[in-house]
Amino acid sequence: MNVNLGNKIRELRKEKNISQEVLAQYLGVSFQAVSKWENETAMPDVALIPAIASFFGVSTDDLFDYNRLETERKIYEICGNAAVFRFSDPARSETILREGLKQYPGNDIILNNLLVVLEGDPARSSETISLCKTLIEGTTDAEVKYDALRILADTYHRTGQQALVKPTLEQIPEIYFTKLQVMAFLLEGDDSLNAAKRHLGICFDHMLAMLFVLRDRSREKGDEEEAIRYENISQGVIKAFQKEDYGDLWDESLEQWIQSYLDILA
Repeated sequence: MNVNLGNKIRELRKEKNISQEVLAQYLGVSFQAVSKWENETAMPDVALIPAIASFFGVSTDDLFDYNRLETERKIYEICGNAAVFRFSDPARSETILREGLKQYPGNDIILNNLLVVLEGDPARSSETISLCKTLIEGTTDAEVKYDALRILADTYHRTGQQALVKPTLEQIPEIYFTKLQVMAFLLEGDDSLNAAKRHLGICFDHMLAMLFVLRDRSREKGDEEEAIRYENISQGVIKAFQKEDYGDLWDESLEQWIQSYLDILA
């Protein structure tokens, strides 16, 4: 147990000038539970950490009194290690992230990466929905919140809860540019180059995903000729991004995306 967490909760509660009962009511727990946290005899459930942080207007890192820069470095290292196995060995990716959560309970970034691993697994839909709701309500990171909304809508769709999909998606703002895109245009040197590479990989993924949507919708309408046309375009896009042609733009995530689309076309 982190020896600073209970003291930090007490400190923040007194700064806000509220009682244990008020905090307990907000979190849906008993005031005795809050008392145990503050007395260091019990630890809040991991799922409550984002909500506690949100209530006090601090980050989850602040709750644990970690050095922010060092913590972020370690967290992104954990997520990077897990991402390597996201496609090839999801169970291993999940294990890495869950071990990371033991070090950094309730961390939004690790939880968000865990959501991406759980996404699409019908057997994990209840856990996915619960975790999405926790992050949506508790995170102060807009990127994490919107990704959780996206995954929540996708899970509703996969589990036949179609009436909940549109209201969930409507909570995500429509943005016609990305930070990476603007960084690629306005920064210089390696900063611009790296942003462009990352954005290119995302654009590649989105383009192929939309081509497959167009293919599938054409087939639903009975227009096989149009479906084949979109599939041929997909194959052309994949070929254009093959390693031998664009070695300087290649990275491991892009290679994994290409392989996943090749598997779909096979």
